[in-house]
Amino acid sequence: MNGVLFLIAMAIFVFGLWLFGIAETVPGFQAPVFFAGILCVAIALAIPTTVLGRGGGR
Repeated sequence: MNGVLFLIAMAIFVFGLWLFGIAETVPGFQAPVFFAGILCVAIALAIPTTVLGRGGGR
């Protein structure tokens, strides 16, 4: 289960980076696309820290 959550978090993270990259090419929607990228990266970083926890071998 941890591996699946890791893959989901990594996919969301990469998608957020992709949104950062295309933000300047979307006329009229640069700010919303960039902000969506920020949200995706924040969610991707929150998944391991909240859902998976510290681990600790348990």
